[in-house]
Amino acid sequence: MDWSKQVVLVTGGTGSFGKKMIKILLEEYHPAKIIVYSRDELKQHEMRVAGYEHPSLRYFIGDVRDQQRLRRAFHGVSLVVHAAALKQVPACEYNPMEAIKTNILGSSNVVDAALDAGVEKVIALSTDKAVNPVNLYGATKLAAEKLFVQSNAYAGGTATRFSCVRYGNVVGSRGSVVPIFIKQRQNGILTITDDRMTRFWISLEQGVRFTLRCSEQMSGGEVFVPKIPSTTITDLAKAIAPDARINIIGIRPGEKLHEVLISEDENRNTIELDDMFVVQPAEAYWFGREWEKRGKPLPSDYRYASNTNTEWLNVDQIRELVAPFENNGDSGNAE
Repeated sequence: MDWSKQVVLVTGGTGSFGKKMIKILLEEYHPAKIIVYSRDELKQHEMRVAGYEHPSLRYFIGDVRDQQRLRRAFHGVSLVVHAAALKQVPACEYNPMEAIKTNILGSSNVVDAALDAGVEKVIALSTDKAVNPVNLYGATKLAAEKLFVQSNAYAGGTATRFSCVRYGNVVGSRGSVVPIFIKQRQNGILTITDDRMTRFWISLEQGVRFTLRCSEQMSGGEVFVPKIPSTTITDLAKAIAPDARINIIGIRPGEKLHEVLISEDENRNTIELDDMFVVQPAEAYWFGREWEKRGKPLPSDYRYASNTNTEWLNVDQIRELVAPFENNGDSGNAE
């Protein structure tokens, strides 16, 4: 993949994922053009003020709900990274139709616009909450995954291909527990919904680099899952505020004790590589299943879950991971 010839568009490009991706693209990949596509003019202005100015960088105002605007923006684009979504679980529960319009219908608009504009590759961000979802956010992300995987069949004889990346919580993203704990630390009391809870964790940079690598390797229809460590919520609390008192408030609606990245039902179509899993489409005439030559199938009872993970972060490792957010508890919006 010759990055110097690529025209890259990032939906939700003003979020923390989008900003980190654009920074890495500008500094290391040097594509011909990068388009920041988002609906918030203030955030675009703030990006410019923060130094996101470059001859190859363009700012487009637009919403993924607006299919005509997407078609216009996708003209001449070779790679779309679809990061735009409503991501806060409580907000999605309280505003279900808004979550559906953005996360499902918006994803459908991205697919249609990409097919119409002849975009070569489209890769969408998903979440562990899409596996066996218990909240609306996870359900909308599951639907978006299904849309992206099966939309490869709509491409016909054209070159357009769609894939997804699926990973866990991003350290320090807005609404995540890390900035909340950092803020609560000032009062000496941390609120935890359930002290048995475990989560997958990934840094923003790891998520961006994984997405870029998968965009280079995708054939269309894969769901790429990185191998990432787990933490217990209690170790996270100890790492951020070791002297704080813990207040257990009870699990919230739509919240799980543990997260799953590969379910038992998916493992029959999943290939394990050294540092990731590749969930292949169950039925796809366009898909060559070449991943089976590069990795190994999973055991029939395998389940990649945060509580049964083989890789765990200890308190010192967690401190190192959250250190960049100690002076800035809110880094933006990400998965």
